[in-house]
Amino acid sequence: MAQWTSAVGAAQLARLLNSQQERPAGPGTRRPPAYRALADGIRLLVLEGRVPVAARLPAERELALSLTVSRTTVAAAYEALRSEGFLESRRGAGSWTAVPAGNPLPARGLEPLPPETLGSMIDLGCAALPAPEPWLTRAVRGALEELPPYAHTHGDYPAGLPALRAMIAERYTARGIPTMPEQIMVTTGAMGAIDAICHLFAGRGERIAVESPSYANILQLMREAGARLVPVAMAEGLTGWDMDRWRQVLRDAAPRIAYVVADFHNPTGALADEDQRRRLVDAARSAGTVLIADETMSELWLDPEVRMPRPVCAFDPAGSTVITVGSASKAFWAGMRIGWVRAAPDVIRSLVAARAYADLGTPVLEQLAVNWLFGTGGWEQAVEVRREQARENRDELVAAVRRELPEWEFEVPRGGLTLWVRTGGLSGSRLAEAGERVGVRVPSGPRFGVDGAFEGYVRLPFTVGGAVAEEAAVRLAAAARIVEEGGAGAGEAPRTFVA
Repeated sequence: MAQWTSAVGAAQLARLLNSQQERPAGPGTRRPPAYRALADGIRLLVLEGRVPVAARLPAERELALSLTVSRTTVAAAYEALRSEGFLESRRGAGSWTAVPAGNPLPARGLEPLPPETLGSMIDLGCAALPAPEPWLTRAVRGALEELPPYAHTHGDYPAGLPALRAMIAERYTARGIPTMPEQIMVTTGAMGAIDAICHLFAGRGERIAVESPSYANILQLMREAGARLVPVAMAEGLTGWDMDRWRQVLRDAAPRIAYVVADFHNPTGALADEDQRRRLVDAARSAGTVLIADETMSELWLDPEVRMPRPVCAFDPAGSTVITVGSASKAFWAGMRIGWVRAAPDVIRSLVAARAYADLGTPVLEQLAVNWLFGTGGWEQAVEVRREQARENRDELVAAVRRELPEWEFEVPRGGLTLWVRTGGLSGSRLAEAGERVGVRVPSGPRFGVDGAFEGYVRLPFTVGGAVAEEAAVRLAAAARIVEEGGAGAGEAPRTFVA
């Protein structure tokens, strides 16, 4: 019986490998043999999760034709991967990817590191900050005081606690978007909200238009749901969306869903203006596309002169096109797994009905804590603390990266939690691998793209500041030197760092 569970075609693997661009070799730099470079490229794709473990690789002859190399080169690369534990083969069954014994399975998203590893590894993979105290403790205490009446019930509220639904509706109304509680569903984080929406509107094989780049975990969620992702390139810099491209994709591809982050886009930090929002909603309505507007970063403006545009749903008064997703995770704390959906009442009813076969509901205590924050003014005070912390981290990280890596290019966003960095011609995938060896975890650009795009980028979140930001930049510079020199050995041992 074959040991592989999926397959990677020769053309697809060639595209992924060809995306791994490296800086041209300087004088005296030794290039690895062609088979070694090919083996390293496949190994990187497996380690990053871009080629799954237990995926059947193309036959040697097929891959050689797609890469325009000799079959001998491919055969030698496969043999090297087998000897290192990254490939298994059996006569008649082919060859499939693997990981060596004792190695963790590669993550296909951006999971946070276990806390016990943080003494030796600086984690720039997860764009989340510690809880803003004392507001978390106060919110939990307030929730415990409100809990007794709910403890006498079964505790399942598929649409969310009525009090919290009403509070969220009031907050939208205060922003100039009249909203009823019947238009709100509370979810287990924004990921839970988007997962529910995708299952309701987009079955396997349906097209979903996404910004390119876009949030890695959402892209992976959609892939695993069987969606066909249609990338739409962002405009240059921090100017938001390219509306000509959006109109063309919505008209020609007719995607069932489009997913956008208009407020301090993840990963670029772009902020779409009101005209772009209006035109995108009009284009989606004309194409019959449901537009998911992710507002998880909407309250994280960091510069005082920023004037926030109206929400995307403000340009859909009938409520027939836009579904809005919000969350407490970025603005407050990732450990507070509370999200919500704002949509037409019939959409909310359908989402609630489908929830009976998913998670039934969101934890009551956490809903009460968020409701306490909203009702007491604690939310606004906590978010202001979060803005100050993110602003300081941003400025310190930017200064450190500019000092240690002056050839790296980026624009400084006015809000959000992420910096999208062009790495001076270096491979983002190889930087991520080298970073693990010198004690800094950084996600490579291709995680935020479709089919190998953005190899020359990395994403840096504003989650560290001060001495930790300076040390992170030093370690990134060390990783860059390893990549420039073509290092493939064990590299430096990570240094223990105490903030």
